[in-house]
Amino acid sequence: MEKHYTDSKVKGVSTGTTILAAIFDGGVVIGSDSRASIGGEYVSSKTINKVIQVHDRIFCCMAGSLADAQAVIKSAKSHLSFHSVQMESPPLVIAAASILKELCYKNKDELQAGFLTAGWDGKKGPQVYVVSLGGMLISQQVTIGGSGSTYIYGYVDAKYKPNMTREECLQFATNALALAMGRDNVSGGVAHLVVITEKGVEHVVVPGDKLPRFNDE
Repeated sequence: MEKHYTDSKVKGVSTGTTILAAIFDGGVVIGSDSRASIGGEYVSSKTINKVIQVHDRIFCCMAGSLADAQAVIKSAKSHLSFHSVQMESPPLVIAAASILKELCYKNKDELQAGFLTAGWDGKKGPQVYVVSLGGMLISQQVTIGGSGSTYIYGYVDAKYKPNMTREECLQFATNALALAMGRDNVSGGVAHLVVITEKGVEHVVVPGDKLPRFNDE
């Protein structure tokens, strides 16, 4: 007999995930782990890069349904490129975040995706914005998201300080990701980090065996 499965049995690929962004003195760090999961139980990939470049100095991290997030980012890139041509100048970080917000809000009944947007522009310098699942837009100094974030709120509250140096912020982000990856069963792999400043963009990849180790591991 042929078997038919209802929609409730079909689980899409999720980004897993632990994502974060934090502002330091002169720039911003945005990063994530590299796992994707199905149904929050089965790890389907260990090599997903969730830190996506949407313009020269603007990046975003995605959480939720991988297919939804990728579709939104693809559309946002197109919108932002057209916006940049119209303005005859590099887009502002808030413009990128606003495009993501509009796409999420207009399709809130169909999409299951949220984003962190971080970057640097000549008007406001380093910035971080949160775009929630329903399309709400919030500006923050530091923010975390995804399933692994529930394990590190205390660490982030205790350790983040405004006006950190680049090295301090990079170590803070690496430690936070390592702690979440050590606790969350669907966060893990490597840590993808991007440092964005007026001078440019630097990509940092920390392999799993090079991540900080803590007493409980």
